Amino acid sequence: MPMIRLDTKNIASERLGKEHGIDTAREFSAWAKKLDGFVADLRKRKTDPKAMLGWIDLPENNGELAAIETYAAQLDEKFTDLIVLGIGGSSLGALTVVTALQHPYRNLQAQGQGLRVHFVDNVDPDVIKGLSEVLNPQTTLVNVISKSGTTAETMSAYLAFKQWLQDAVGEAYKKQIIATTDPEAGILRPLARREGYTTFEVPPSVGGRFSVLSAVGLLPIALAGIDLRELLRGAAAANAMIEKPIAENPIKQSALIQYLAYRRGKAISVLMPYSTRLRYLSNWYVQLWAESLGKAVNRDGSLVNEGSTPLAALGATDQHSQVQLFNEGPNNKIVTFVRVANFDNETLIPDAEPGVAQLSYLAKQSFNRLINAEQSATAHAIAAHGRPNYTIELKRLDAYNLGFLLQFFEWQTALMGELTYIDTYNQPGVELGKKYTYALMGREGYEDLRKELEEAGI
Repeated sequence: MPMIRLDTKNIASERLGKEHGIDTAREFSAWAKKLDGFVADLRKRKTDPKAMLGWIDLPENNGELAAIETYAAQLDEKFTDLIVLGIGGSSLGALTVVTALQHPYRNLQAQGQGLRVHFVDNVDPDVIKGLSEVLNPQTTLVNVISKSGTTAETMSAYLAFKQWLQDAVGEAYKKQIIATTDPEAGILRPLARREGYTTFEVPPSVGGRFSVLSAVGLLPIALAGIDLRELLRGAAAANAMIEKPIAENPIKQSALIQYLAYRRGKAISVLMPYSTRLRYLSNWYVQLWAESLGKAVNRDGSLVNEGSTPLAALGATDQHSQVQLFNEGPNNKIVTFVRVANFDNETLIPDAEPGVAQLSYLAKQSFNRLINAEQSATAHAIAAHGRPNYTIELKRLDAYNLGFLLQFFEWQTALMGELTYIDTYNQPGVELGKKYTYALMGREGYEDLRKELEEAGI
């Protein structure tokens, strides 16, 4: 099992009082049967592809794993770089894993573990032009990721980088573009067949924000030189843990803590890892939580406007900014800390200013001890201000434990959706903006919306 520990002392009513704290022993016992029922129901519903619960089975039954490993193993050694074209769930999961597990400055190294990976997850013209100026098209692969093939941001970037490759390498561009898309639906699949691109599948029963352990995330992760088997093995351990009773189950505990805090007015859920390598975990979490749980109506169609607001923070950096708000602003937040007990490197602080008494206390201690002391101190200080928080501690940051943590948060989100009785897997709130964009860009079939926008002066 993963080496993970959940510290809930700073959520307890003994520490925070009844208004802001939780009687964890009583609440865990009271909700145990209902949470077990939610897990059983989710597992039962996953057999329906329309339920969008295919993410549950990805750790144990990943149909693309062998093909991805074969592709990565047979890749021509001349390739040095990979451009990933995707937005939201098509980008953030792989970005999280690659940033966490590659060398922290891999993209500055001429050689190292796996390809250098560059994520184009926006349509900023300066970034797109700048990347094409610094990379060598002769040694660069492009992975375009879109379930439908109609995502404006992704496909505009695809058009730009296809032309970039075509201008430089001619017909060889077809061997340098990989398409990850729906197995049948959408426009990217037939386009890829026509062009002869290598293709991988986005499972129809997996939504983008839950897709990190599908080919969407696994292909870039594999090309980055990261052990897919260990990543999936860790995620499978989370699937095993979810079956345990709540007293032995940090996933159920964290989901219930989030729900009870939300019902007590903690409408902002902060994720604050104390590891720069985990900085994008918070961004991934923000999308997963917001898009899954922010819903206007519940499953009965009643207007509820549910959803807590996720907030990304980074320790220790945001101790010097956001923590001021956490401690002295509205008491409407619950903070989840993630810390790493054992970093890969034991880096000592040298005694480079021996005559300065105000710095001598740091000398010959380790950065490892300092960053975790900062986390412990911040968690205690937030609780001292009467604000709830809890800590997830990983024994080390590796593929196995990160795989567990990703599946942990996906289960936590799924259970929160069950607790709040909303559809966790749709996203109607993002669709209208997409349609207005199509109208503004002149896409056929959106003339009525274009007229509406013109009348609004847009």
